[in-house]
Amino acid sequence: MTPRPDDPPSPAGDLDWSQWRRPRPSPARQRHDWWLALGVTAGSVVMTALVTSMGAHASGPGPGLAEQYAWGAAVSAPLALRRRYPLVVPVVVGAVFIAGQARSVSDNLVPSIALFIALYSAGAWARNRTAARRVRLAVIAGMFLWLGYALVRFTVQPAPPFEGVTGPLDPVLASVLYGIVFNLMFFLSAYFFGGVAWLSARRRAELEHWGGQLRLSQEQNTRGAIVAERIRIARDLHDVVAHHVSVMGVQAGAARRVLERDPELARSALQTVEETARTAIGELRGLLGVLRAEPDEQPDPAGGETSSPGLEQLPELAARARSTGLDVDHGVFGDPRPVPEAVALSAYRVVQESLTNVVKHASARRADVRVRFLETSLEVEVADDGRGRSGAPGRGGFGLVGMRERVAVHGGRLEAGPRRGGGYRVRAWFPA
Repeated sequence: MTPRPDDPPSPAGDLDWSQWRRPRPSPARQRHDWWLALGVTAGSVVMTALVTSMGAHASGPGPGLAEQYAWGAAVSAPLALRRRYPLVVPVVVGAVFIAGQARSVSDNLVPSIALFIALYSAGAWARNRTAARRVRLAVIAGMFLWLGYALVRFTVQPAPPFEGVTGPLDPVLASVLYGIVFNLMFFLSAYFFGGVAWLSARRRAELEHWGGQLRLSQEQNTRGAIVAERIRIARDLHDVVAHHVSVMGVQAGAARRVLERDPELARSALQTVEETARTAIGELRGLLGVLRAEPDEQPDPAGGETSSPGLEQLPELAARARSTGLDVDHGVFGDPRPVPEAVALSAYRVVQESLTNVVKHASARRADVRVRFLETSLEVEVADDGRGRSGAPGRGGFGLVGMRERVAVHGGRLEAGPRRGGGYRVRAWFPA
């Protein structure tokens, strides 16, 4: 896959950056290139005027001033398209450069600058890296061939009078070596810095891509956290409200039926409704306190919030279920030991939801609540002797889903279904 910096971030992140291609220049960059070409052309005019004014051709013929201006414009103008056609411009500039040298144009500085920029642009902007390397090497080879021709011509001609020579080398040899070393450094610099510019652009594209990936991941994590928090709040509200409202509903119905013939029993049932309502309000306040607290804050018990229920509150839970007329037997087996608060809360909620379902959806007379401290796990079980109503939501709806989610958070497992001999059983295991 060929990555481009303007592509949307890929969730898979499987881009092959070795095949990256630099995008084409924007209109603003192309306008900058036109201004660059005009600036280099102006520099060529100035340098040509200076060189010719110094009498550079006093010893030999050369082209007229107007022609030299034209050569300067010809070698500079292609730079206006250096980023749009990076492989064509160095070839054109190199050819014009050699032609101007053959015509004995006075100024060599500005044409050399134009050639440097053209070679640099080919390395920095060519989309096909193989072609970029070949074109640059071909232009450099052509320039060195021209340099070799010029040096050979220089050596076969009568040597100029090198006056004031003090160095250890022969003047002709020193001139040849100077030309070779200077041009070698010149062309290697253009080649190297063009490649560095391309690598820098690719690294920027990679950073932009991975920055987009990071933002996308953060957005996904945020959405996932919001959904998970909504599910958790819904599960906690269901566990807190459903149980107490079920008990209150049963007790209110019992009070209504016996209000006239047994006022004392009705009063007892209404008192249970009142106590259950207070307990529900207390648990709701505790839940709201947790939701409103900052991450590093704990709910303030003085403010009315209650601590999270756990295994120690299971007898009270069984007692409230008994107040509905259900015979609940609670037993603890094994050697009791401390368990994490989160595990204890989840175990409590499983038992609470199971008893709520028995009260709401099963014609049961008896329910057994068992807590077993096994060697490698904590097991809670709620079994009844009733017959659940078909399609009861508590036995296939949000309650059972919430229980499975609670157990899964701790890496445990849950079994729920009819048991042999009649009735229904919910059993959950939590790793020790």
